[in-house]
Amino acid sequence: MFLSRIVIDIGDNPDREQPGQRWLRNLYHVHQRLCMAFPSDSQLSDDKDFLKSYKPEEFGAGQVHVDRHKTKAGFLFRVDPHPGKSVAILVQSAMKPDWEYAFHNAGYLLATPPQVKQFDPQFGKDQRLRFRLRANPTKRVGADKADDRLAGKRVQLFGEEQQLDWLRRQGERYGFALIDCRVSSVETQRSRKPEKSEEIRHQAVTFDGLLQVTDPAAFLSALESGIGPAKGFGFGLLSVARG
Repeated sequence: MFLSRIVIDIGDNPDREQPGQRWLRNLYHVHQRLCMAFPSDSQLSDDKDFLKSYKPEEFGAGQVHVDRHKTKAGFLFRVDPHPGKSVAILVQSAMKPDWEYAFHNAGYLLATPPQVKQFDPQFGKDQRLRFRLRANPTKRVGADKADDRLAGKRVQLFGEEQQLDWLRRQGERYGFALIDCRVSSVETQRSRKPEKSEEIRHQAVTFDGLLQVTDPAAFLSALESGIGPAKGFGFGLLSVARG
């Protein structure tokens, strides 16, 4: 795997919006740009300077819209606040990304050149790790509900107690137990697809804390595949460090 850190320039004048701020406001556009770091072979050969119009089918080949629980392909990302006049995007990918190509025509968004390092984690049973996770905690409504319009759909989980219970259940599934955890932020994240008029809303919950690995293989799978839904909108990337 590879870990990338991309620092976006958002400026230091609150009265003058920078292009980076406008870009970050729509996570659908952010995901599109990140996909461009994984161009197809034909895209690289036919448009090596990235001058033609963007065609989604030429980017993210085998890396986008894949079932991450069945393959190690794909990438996860998270937008993190950063001290000063910038914001950092963390990207975890199965393939080495080509950020120079992805930002060839959008270098003005970057505060510094993207940094990339290889990442080959190994975990031991009972190992303790500090972690951060930005997730979209939801539950699927059963068919026994009175309101049939919600049957089978995902609904948001509100309140810290429900959100922490959701993360504990993820831990039972993915081989970790929470030792200490807090909800450090909750916000409504808005996105919009160009071809659709309605706004897409997700509840973005950031968890920070300390966990203990109970099943190293299952935990590694969670790290590779991400946790929870809406990964294409910047959710599910689990960052860990020694406790």
